[in-house]
Amino acid sequence: MFSLLVVEDDKNTRRLMQAILSANGYHVHLAANGIEALAIMDTLHIDLLILDIMMPTMDGYELTQVLRDSNYTLPILMISAKVLPADKRKGFIVGTDDYMTKPVDEEEMLLRIQALLRRAKIMNEHRLTIGEVTFDYDTLTVSRNEESMLLPQKEFLLLYKLLSYPDKIFTRIQLMDEIWGMDTETSDSTVTVHINRLRKRFEHYPEFEIETIRGLGYKVNKYV
Repeated sequence: MFSLLVVEDDKNTRRLMQAILSANGYHVHLAANGIEALAIMDTLHIDLLILDIMMPTMDGYELTQVLRDSNYTLPILMISAKVLPADKRKGFIVGTDDYMTKPVDEEEMLLRIQALLRRAKIMNEHRLTIGEVTFDYDTLTVSRNEESMLLPQKEFLLLYKLLSYPDKIFTRIQLMDEIWGMDTETSDSTVTVHINRLRKRFEHYPEFEIETIRGLGYKVNKYV
């Protein structure tokens, strides 16, 4: 059973979240702010963190920053009433894996939690298998049957990111920030160039394809 930690200063919201998550098979721990959350994480194994941003003592941004600076890699889902693009961008900059705005659709939240836990398992194993194709994170290789292909690092990381979240749309800016880094001087057209190279490399692979979502970005469609 996965252990989730809900960090939320509103008591009623905490209890509601606990009820929803417990009913769906998760073991749930509760904290009212970032300081309480850190104390819990010092003594218990937590698989995924769900947190609000606006909290006393230590808010969600600060908690996420502290965890990432301390090399915690567990998936983090921010849920906040902050809806401005700048708020979401700050969340991703400090290290959240996903961001939802209140009021939250329960079914969507549960689906996102499942996706984050699945990705965390994939990343921990450093290996992803889709049909006959295996992606090895440690060696940057893609293998299919008896063939093996070594990819340039950025191409591999870009493809691995997309494949870890099938059907999720990533903007060029998101991909630039995560693969090339926030401080890169490279333009987002670099993402387009790398996507085109990947499409050319894998055009004969029936297991997946990279789709362009006009005006938004890219996503991977899996067919196995």
